[in-house]
Amino acid sequence: MAAYLALTKPRLSILIVLTTTSAYGMYPISSLLTLDPSIAPLPTLSTSTLTFLYLTAGTFLSSCSANTLNMIFEPKYDALMSRTRNRPLVRGLISRRAAVVFAIATALAGLGLLYLGTNPTVAALSASNIFLYAFVYTPLKRLHVINTWVGAIVGGIPPLMGWVAAAGQTATPGHDTWRDMLFSEDSIGGWLLGGILFAWQFPHFNALSHTIRDEYRAAGYKMLCWTNPARNARVALRYSVLMFPISIGLWWVGVVGHGFLVGSSVANGWLAKEAYHFWKHQGAHGTARGLFWASIWQLPILLVGGLATKKGLWDGVWRSAFGQGEPDEDEDEYLYYDEEEEQSPSVTSAA
Repeated sequence: MAAYLALTKPRLSILIVLTTTSAYGMYPISSLLTLDPSIAPLPTLSTSTLTFLYLTAGTFLSSCSANTLNMIFEPKYDALMSRTRNRPLVRGLISRRAAVVFAIATALAGLGLLYLGTNPTVAALSASNIFLYAFVYTPLKRLHVINTWVGAIVGGIPPLMGWVAAAGQTATPGHDTWRDMLFSEDSIGGWLLGGILFAWQFPHFNALSHTIRDEYRAAGYKMLCWTNPARNARVALRYSVLMFPISIGLWWVGVVGHGFLVGSSVANGWLAKEAYHFWKHQGAHGTARGLFWASIWQLPILLVGGLATKKGLWDGVWRSAFGQGEPDEDEDEYLYYDEEEEQSPSVTSAA
């Protein structure tokens, strides 16, 4: 069982689940829906929880499949690197055939759970991620440095999956197609969260790969860390700075509140500072390790900060603390317009 668990790259799979579920939790529910439930059926607590469980289990199993396929294709090269030489297929703990069966089973189970428990668009996104990671990113590692950008796309899709899973619960009939979920105005938040994960891959991986660049070269993997170290550092710095406008964009479109601007700016500033030192010293003097650890802490700060400052999350607490009642849809401003409409016929007849 331990060998099969190792096939899944459990730490990476758990990270993917966390980025997916964080986006699910940040999805806003329109205030119009809470004022007038007839506009669209709101998910109850039980259905939301069930969807969350389907999303979590389906995402984890799909990630397990992608990671297993990755190991199936690379045992000969994994044996050449210290960080991968103890993987199950390299050591012969599991046969290649057993790994293939495991990959197919986890893919079918994961995609099935996502299809039945969330919506077909989420399942399609997950299937595309399995394909990209196993059949595009994996072989590209030995062909061209663009593999890192493909890997970043793979990392950016899970938050979009979480966003679309939440969007499917509040979508009205006729407005629940894949185009509505992916390319409507309401989908901007999901793309921004995906953008954060896309940009994050570069300072994180470029710093990590720099510390083992000789092993990547010996294994024949085309990585910037050894093919073009100067560009490797520039790319890490460039995408670290890109974190600022993406984070501000989440606030701008109303996904998070003002507190996120402060927290994200501090975390992004720390990452950018370490990326600058990494670029200035070309990874020397411990700057690669400094950037790597900054990326390890910066991402959870953004995700947890986004959940904690979700727009409207603290409105009820604020009203309770200051003795303000719940907003009433029958307040005077609404009655004023109703009375005006009722009086207008009599005024006309009197004239």
